[in-house]
Amino acid sequence: MSAPEGPEGPLVVGVDSSTQSTKALVVDASTGQIVASGQAPHTVSGGAGRESDPEQWWEALCAAVRACGPAAGQAAAVSVAGQQHGLVTLDRAGRPVRPALLWNDVRSAPQSERLIERLGGPGAWAKRIGSVPGPSFTVAKWAWLTEHEPEAARATAAVRLPHDYLTERLTGRGTTDRGDASGTGWWAAATEAYDEEVLELAGLSPALLPEVVRPREVAGTLRDASGLPFSKGILVAAGTGDNAAAALGLGLAPGGPPVLSLGTSGTVFAVSERRPADPTGTVAGFADARGDWLPLACTLNCTLAVDRIAALLGLDREAVEAGGDVVVLPFLDGERTPHAPHASGLLYGLRHDTSPGQVLQAAYDGAVYALLAALDGVRDGGADSAAPLLLIGGGARGTAWRDTVRRLSGRAVQVPDARELVALGAAAQAAGLVTEEDPAAVARRWGTAHGPIHAPLPVDNGALDRLGSILADGDALLRQEKAR
Repeated sequence: MSAPEGPEGPLVVGVDSSTQSTKALVVDASTGQIVASGQAPHTVSGGAGRESDPEQWWEALCAAVRACGPAAGQAAAVSVAGQQHGLVTLDRAGRPVRPALLWNDVRSAPQSERLIERLGGPGAWAKRIGSVPGPSFTVAKWAWLTEHEPEAARATAAVRLPHDYLTERLTGRGTTDRGDASGTGWWAAATEAYDEEVLELAGLSPALLPEVVRPREVAGTLRDASGLPFSKGILVAAGTGDNAAAALGLGLAPGGPPVLSLGTSGTVFAVSERRPADPTGTVAGFADARGDWLPLACTLNCTLAVDRIAALLGLDREAVEAGGDVVVLPFLDGERTPHAPHASGLLYGLRHDTSPGQVLQAAYDGAVYALLAALDGVRDGGADSAAPLLLIGGGARGTAWRDTVRRLSGRAVQVPDARELVALGAAAQAAGLVTEEDPAAVARRWGTAHGPIHAPLPVDNGALDRLGSILADGDALLRQEKAR
């Protein structure tokens, strides 16, 4: 077998700063060839909250880029995609005031409920902001901080999202993008600007917020190459949130198929020309990184929750068994869809003849059910309802995950061959700066969505009925706040 030809160039770097690690890819902008890659971990606190030190993200970014070797030094542009919703508070010197509050920290549930009520209810939020701000949203986290740690709030001179923080470390300029800004709760989809009334409700000065860089604009240039192998003056793209970056990485456009992402969290989303406004709060009306919209539903509990149940049962994650009537709702860390921030896991219907493998299969069913229930809400009106669902994330590589999605949806699924789609989306955004192309068109040229198609399975209506019934009957129990 002959050696692959060298890159045509120019080279770009895409960074994915996720919940537990940072990945960097050096990509040939002409062909999509991954020339080099690197990865470094960071930590998340346990206990009641979920927090991380932003300095660890920066150290991990530097380590991941350095691990790419000499190729990173040849890059013409870089883009950073990051986990959404996280609250990063900086002092006047640009140092973190405290660890960042992450997307899966649900301590801000009471603040979320009060904010929703004070603006006029869920419908008012959906119409104006595009989303109903659950505990994951940054606006609720800021309200929690001002209530529980007022000294930290007073010491805050700048409020950033995770990707904003890292981009600012590269450029020295405080910026964000419309995709990630739309997940804060204080950026209004109706006006595409910060909402002053919401900021006043939350007690946050607009002077603390970054400038929103428009799609395909440059956020800045590298101000200081120390710690990084980049050439000084390399272009830095606006960056975006992880889901918007994954949409770029797949080359999605309006009318395209919905995507199910099975990772630490589970998400279902599609690109649409229609601005979403769901008053139930199930579908968040996010913006994408191109100028369109990214209606999205998210569950907090996905692969990690099911893996935890497999470990409790002493089973390999693939050791599922069909049959039985057991229902498992794997809401181990509260849940976002359905809205039950105080929920814990629920096991119902256990009998003498229930096998461990059936319990594990029920956990998969419980994790996938809410995502599939939100499909109609995120699907663009022009999309083919029979087209295969795009399945991405770590779970997409697992047979049990793929079969569960096919069995509960009755649809075929396509699993792209490309890995690291968030980092690839960031790389496509960086490539768009260099080639002056639409970054989604860049990704389509790279063929990132190509992959095997798995045929549909007959719909398991029994499992769907059981899950729907238990979710309805157990609603009060799931929403009950428990002493910790």
